Amino acid sequence: MKLQKKWITGILLAFILSLVMVAAGCAQDEPKDTKKTPEPANKKVVLATTTSTQDTGLLDELVPMFKDKTGYEISTIAKGTGAALKMGEDGDADVLLTHAPASEKTLVDAKDVINYKLVMHNDFVIVGPASDPAKIKGNKSAADTFQKIADSKAAFVSRGDDSGTHKKEKNVWKDMNFEPKGDWYIEAGAGMADTLRMASEKKAYTLTDRGTYLAQKDKLDLEVLVEGDKILLNIYHVMQVNPEKNDKINGDGAKAFVEFMVDPETQAFIKDFGKDKYGQPLFIPDAGKSG
Repeated sequence: MKLQKKWITGILLAFILSLVMVAAGCAQDEPKDTKKTPEPANKKVVLATTTSTQDTGLLDELVPMFKDKTGYEISTIAKGTGAALKMGEDGDADVLLTHAPASEKTLVDAKDVINYKLVMHNDFVIVGPASDPAKIKGNKSAADTFQKIADSKAAFVSRGDDSGTHKKEKNVWKDMNFEPKGDWYIEAGAGMADTLRMASEKKAYTLTDRGTYLAQKDKLDLEVLVEGDKILLNIYHVMQVNPEKNDKINGDGAKAFVEFMVDPETQAFIKDFGKDKYGQPLFIPDAGKSG
């Protein structure tokens, strides 16, 4: 009888021990309580930006990343930088991503925008038909290139929309003390992708950011003919519209987008964006640098 009791007691102890071990194992397997980002009170954020960030496909990747990370939903309005900056000045957008530093500085100084951050850069290039009627290929100076195009009266398509690209083009002509006009000079009044397509159709030259050209290259009959002049550097900044402008501005959402664009994870994504498809990145990340 005593032996039977000891046997039963042993079985019970073994059973209890196994239950304890199973419970402990389940506790270890349970996921740790992770802190989730609080749901934003106002999810909608209006981003006014240049067409190049849209036409390159960069925003197609970044906007969903931003939503997943923060819960905010971006409404993108892609215009020329001049129009995007005007939206910021008028308080019609929450956050801006543009590439015209001189014009941006006007808004910064007037406190129309705050939290002004350097994001990335690429460069402008002069593209044209392989036939190269103005004989500009390999030229190192943007001004000399423009002069050759004007002298030969070879067709040149200008953005003509007060975009960052158009501002850069106008600055080159201004530095030359030359006003382009005539049948050879065509103003598209369009975004970069449309301007490139027009230049391709007309076998004309144009100034473009490298990223949009690479993204559209397969649809174009245009080649990069002139590059490397230091004045063709193309710098992008992100900034909040000052929430004091009106009570409709989503200051928290705008601040979150600025922080997202300069976050190391986003910057690492920008560094590699385009490499797999084009053999080179479309943009170079610059957050934390001066410029």
